[in-house]
Amino acid sequence: MEAGTDVRSLRWAVAWMCVTFTRGLDPEEVFTRYGAEPSQARLLDWDTASDLIPGGSGDGIVSLLRAGRLGDWAFCVEEEGGIGFEEETLAELSRGTETYSVATTEGIDVFQYWRNGECVEYFEPGMEHTRSEQASPWWDRMQETLAAHEGEDAGMAPVVALVLDHLSITLDDTALAGPWPSLTLAEDDAPSASPGHTWTNEGPIPPGTVEIL
Repeated sequence: MEAGTDVRSLRWAVAWMCVTFTRGLDPEEVFTRYGAEPSQARLLDWDTASDLIPGGSGDGIVSLLRAGRLGDWAFCVEEEGGIGFEEETLAELSRGTETYSVATTEGIDVFQYWRNGECVEYFEPGMEHTRSEQASPWWDRMQETLAAHEGEDAGMAPVVALVLDHLSITLDDTALAGPWPSLTLAEDDAPSASPGHTWTNEGPIPPGTVEIL
């Protein structure tokens, strides 16, 4: 698909954030698969929802989750935390469907694609050592678009734009600023906090790769 999303309209994707796109779910199910209680969600605009994030350092890591449905895809934009790029969360989100995840967190930029609980692709855009040996149309497209926006301090916005165009949906600053179901989730309550979780400084270790359709 030809690029259509203006990267400059995705300022939300420049700072620390994580966004997932999952086919066929509603926002309530998305919250549930993140490990949150959907009944706690309130319909809030971006500014009001941002006030939900605790300011004290003693509260632990608490993510702000805002979810919605656009066409066939449910999105969840996460501010502050990185629950949406943990392998347990993505395995749960993609169960019976497919999920894309784009994250900028703790200095690591990550793109992932999961299908039915399995990691199909994981790499850090721009970091050659994370590139899979298997051919990937995503890698080349992302390298090209990142190069086109080099020096613009665009963060992962170009990568998010590619995913949005691929899914034929719009989630720009104007759309995200409006009211969406919103809640907070402590990292300790997320699926990634369950016993047996493994993690490295370079992110989750994908269980394998298969050809992307």
